[in-house]
Amino acid sequence: MFFRYSVYLMSNMNEIERIKWLCQEINKHNHLYYLLNQPTVSDSKYDELLRELISIEENYPELKTIDSPTQRIGASPAIKFPEIRHHVPLLSLGNVFDDIELISWYKRAIRTLGSEDIELVCEPKIDGLAVALTYENGLFISGGTRGDGYKGEDVTQNLRTVRAIPLDVGRDVPDRFEVRGEVYLPRPAFEKINEERLAGGLSPYANPRNTAAGSLRQLDPKVTASRPLDIFIYALGYAEGSMPDNHWDMLKYLKMLGFKVNRENKFCSSLEEVKQYHKQWLIKRQNLSYGIDGIVIKVNRLGFQEQLGYSGREPKWAIAYKFPAVQKITKLNRIGINVGRSGSLNPYGELEPVVVDGVLIKLATLHNEEDIHRKDIREGDWVVVERAGDVIPKIVAPIVGRRNGQEKVFTMPIVCPICGGPIVKLEREANHRCNNNLCPAQFERSAIHFATVMDIDGLGKALVKILIEAGLLKDLADFYYLSKEDLLLLDRMGEKSANKIILAINESKNRNFAQFICALGIPNIGLGVAQILSGSIHSIKDLSLMMQEQLLDIPTIGPKIVESIETYFSNPLNQDLIRKFTQADVRLNDDINKEEEPKSLKGVSFVVTGRLEGFSRVQVELLIRNQGGSISSNVKKTTDYLIVGDGPSSKLWKAQELKIPILNEMEFKFLINQKTIHQI
Repeated sequence: MFFRYSVYLMSNMNEIERIKWLCQEINKHNHLYYLLNQPTVSDSKYDELLRELISIEENYPELKTIDSPTQRIGASPAIKFPEIRHHVPLLSLGNVFDDIELISWYKRAIRTLGSEDIELVCEPKIDGLAVALTYENGLFISGGTRGDGYKGEDVTQNLRTVRAIPLDVGRDVPDRFEVRGEVYLPRPAFEKINEERLAGGLSPYANPRNTAAGSLRQLDPKVTASRPLDIFIYALGYAEGSMPDNHWDMLKYLKMLGFKVNRENKFCSSLEEVKQYHKQWLIKRQNLSYGIDGIVIKVNRLGFQEQLGYSGREPKWAIAYKFPAVQKITKLNRIGINVGRSGSLNPYGELEPVVVDGVLIKLATLHNEEDIHRKDIREGDWVVVERAGDVIPKIVAPIVGRRNGQEKVFTMPIVCPICGGPIVKLEREANHRCNNNLCPAQFERSAIHFATVMDIDGLGKALVKILIEAGLLKDLADFYYLSKEDLLLLDRMGEKSANKIILAINESKNRNFAQFICALGIPNIGLGVAQILSGSIHSIKDLSLMMQEQLLDIPTIGPKIVESIETYFSNPLNQDLIRKFTQADVRLNDDINKEEEPKSLKGVSFVVTGRLEGFSRVQVELLIRNQGGSISSNVKKTTDYLIVGDGPSSKLWKAQELKIPILNEMEFKFLINQKTIHQI
């Protein structure tokens, strides 16, 4: 091991030699324990060595180096994580779900390469958090999360606490290189953490993956160090200098350097071997000490990988073959009701807790009353519960043969379970709705929606909730009756912040008419419908007075939307609300004399899939529609761009099939004309 002591002038060489020996011993035992699973000393002996090293470094702090084993204990807490940019994009994988889709991916690769001589490498797909680790002169210097693929969070200090990550891999390596890996929390460790939390009266964590991600994003590295995180290294990101020319040999090389490489990886010379590997782990995955949700298949030759290239955010030379949804049987104790922003009553199932694919499931979606009756799901039933990936669990079907006669047929309540207000069901809708705009359950969501759509900077979810609890926000128009003095009465609200919020509220009074219509939260009226309405109707008063026939004459406006508009404006509370907006000088009309601004996205159509870091879905839609673009929920041949965030759906696969350009979040920001768009 190399130690950079040349900068120090120390008279006591015995301490230098001792610290050097301790580091070598501790690193050796880390390697034996965490990588080879072959410990040769007891935990107490290991702790004794580490304590001695800590003691010497405290007395001689100038001897502590970045590759010291004590760096794994954790440094001082950070205020926030700085940004780290990936030298080579750290992209996500496309998915296939059956042999037919796998064969289709393989044939596309063959056509592109013009060769059927394709070697493949299969790896278990670890259910963890992707990271990139950078080394200089053999020393680990920085590490970051995937983020948007181009930049992530700098979690170097936290990654130093993961004992399976070597801090020093020697000098006979490229001057600078990066490896990619998956940080995870072993199942036994996850179970132990939850046992300790339950013993302490705390609620258990939901699943190992989220716990691992949360542990790695702790601002205090000492908290991360207390969690036994582990890692598998699965690829070389880049290197300065010559390297093996194929992925399989690259993995061998990384293992030789001391990185933890999964021993279950397999070299395959045919697609049939790949299929067998998938079937094998579909059966045996529960025997592993870590969670996997599929296998990853990679083209072995790096030259072939370069030739195949990328499509949007995904490499064409690799694919994830996901396992099918896992199903378990449990008892449905009760059917509860959530009240949504628009007043919709959304049934959900309260389950006897059951672990499905490594995740503790207590709740499941039930869609609506008609779906419950169609499936004949009853309170007290034993039911089949399904979960795939991070999708919300759902109840697939009841097990009728296990009924004992005590089960109850579900009926929708006749009054709102939150406020006791009347329940209505529009003829053309599947959901029942609470017809009380001031219902606490829907008002909080409505207020957050209004602040978001009206671009009121500084009014996030937390502050909106505080305003409601303080009695300062009783309806949506109350936003425009807030004063600086009102805000200063709130905890931790300074004068500067209060001034900024009041300024943002006043600026929002002049948002365009379509935004205001959408912000009201009328059921079935999103921003797209609101823009269509604002093109034919020039004031909120006109909209409230229009007859059904007149509304139906507007292109794309159907009976369902007309019914929602009529129901909304027939409510006296909503009529009072509009009057309050008028008195507050909020713009409730379309200024037809205003000169039309240039639209940078006019005629351009978009679809969004996955979660974006910097924008909510409403904000993305605002940016696109305010610049003349359109946004749809489905990918078609006429779609111009697909915007992809984390956790994309099958829309990504369809866009690739149709050769539709794919944008990540950074590329979307570049595409939009920032000079003419209101900053969200």
